[in-house]
Amino acid sequence: MLLYRTASGWWVQTAPGMGVPLPRKATDSLTAREDLFEYLETATRGGTPEALPREFLAPIEVQEVWAAGVTYYRSRAARMAESESAGGGDFYDLVYSAERPELFFKATPHRVVGPEAAVRIRRDSKWNVPEPELALLISPRAKILGYTAANDMSSRDIEGANPLYLPQAKVYDGCCALGPAILVSREKIPAETGVHLNIRRAGEAVFHGSMKLTEMKRGLEELVAFLFRESSFPNGCFLLTGTGIVPPDSFTLAAGDRVEISIDGIGMLANTVEQAQ
Repeated sequence: MLLYRTASGWWVQTAPGMGVPLPRKATDSLTAREDLFEYLETATRGGTPEALPREFLAPIEVQEVWAAGVTYYRSRAARMAESESAGGGDFYDLVYSAERPELFFKATPHRVVGPEAAVRIRRDSKWNVPEPELALLISPRAKILGYTAANDMSSRDIEGANPLYLPQAKVYDGCCALGPAILVSREKIPAETGVHLNIRRAGEAVFHGSMKLTEMKRGLEELVAFLFRESSFPNGCFLLTGTGIVPPDSFTLAAGDRVEISIDGIGMLANTVEQAQ
């Protein structure tokens, strides 16, 4: 089932364009519930479907957002190339094959935007790209509760200048988008699920790419286990799982671009690009 967050509260989609609103008093820390799927089934049973609101917020409450890197071969190659002049290229080759994955802090809730809001590019960066990723909603006990689409905005020239600059390349206001909904299911997301990226400039397509989750080198549960190994998350967390879609080195985002990230079974996360002033 698809769970949407709106200005009027949380909704569960029951049919295209239709859904059941959840009682506001019952939705405190909703997305941290260990029994989220069962709760939503019970809460919507017998409810009268209504037209879904047209505007959605990022489906996040108070969780931290973390990210995994170099989980796809294409990402490994791109990050090796961007860091080669700084002597950091081998780092990404080594982490791709290592037992321990790359995990890093990505965002607090106030740095996350939802569908149709503006993601931002840094004013001190000249090479910026979106990174379309599957994001996991994880419970306080490390259970994968659901899945959503994410845009991990990245300043490639800043990270490429020195791998130690990664937090500045990755973490800033408007650096992450989540949405449009959380796919909540008892079943694992199918390995053949497709992730798609379209970038439009002045209405014209300037980049398109697709990947499947089967291309990911690491397992989802493996990434979660490493994240929770020595860290606790009382409110749960989101974990972005990396990307295999990287625009060519000649491409950089510009203010006004439209970034569309679609994941099979979840929907499309669309955002405009804003240049920091």
